[in-house]
Amino acid sequence: MSAESVPQLSPQEYLKTERQSNTKHEYLRGTLFAMAGASRWHNLVVANIIGELRNQLKNTSCELYPGDMRVRIQETDLYTYPDAVVVCDPPRFEDMAGDTLLNPTVIIEVLSPSTEGYDRGAKFAHYRRIKSLQQYVLITPDAPRIEWYTRHKESRFWYLQEVEGLEAEMVLESIACRLHLAEVFDKVEFDETERREYMAAARRMPR
Repeated sequence: MSAESVPQLSPQEYLKTERQSNTKHEYLRGTLFAMAGASRWHNLVVANIIGELRNQLKNTSCELYPGDMRVRIQETDLYTYPDAVVVCDPPRFEDMAGDTLLNPTVIIEVLSPSTEGYDRGAKFAHYRRIKSLQQYVLITPDAPRIEWYTRHKESRFWYLQEVEGLEAEMVLESIACRLHLAEVFDKVEFDETERREYMAAARRMPR
């Protein structure tokens, strides 16, 4: 992400501008941040995740939204676009437009070299302030690996779990879903040259 040179905007001005924009922007305390495009593998993983969760949530009260659904963290005034969001309580929105969710249950981010440090660090710090959020999922498209954080029900702490390998699966207890990594990474090619380039780019990014 990169900050745009625009006057400081109020949340209301941001939403008005964003709803008319052809590109997506995050917003934090008056500043817009342009969102970069996603790679082929990133898009494949997101599509696979949406497909897998949609089938499992079809007959439940939960709703699944892809990356065009904004999420607002009210406590920090961040507006952002996760790659996928699930809400199982009755959804609450910023206003009648219904395009800015306030109470996600699960947030999923597919990492890239330009966002990995942010998604793991500052962005997760924002997400942890959402009282409804139960699990935060991080997926790295350069290898079959998923990490996820789960909120401890009786404290403010989160605990980390991870699985690796196409034969593995993960369980999202908060929404009673299972994700098989072979399905999440279907059609994703783990080319060693691309993997090295990805890791080199990730190391060059500021943390």
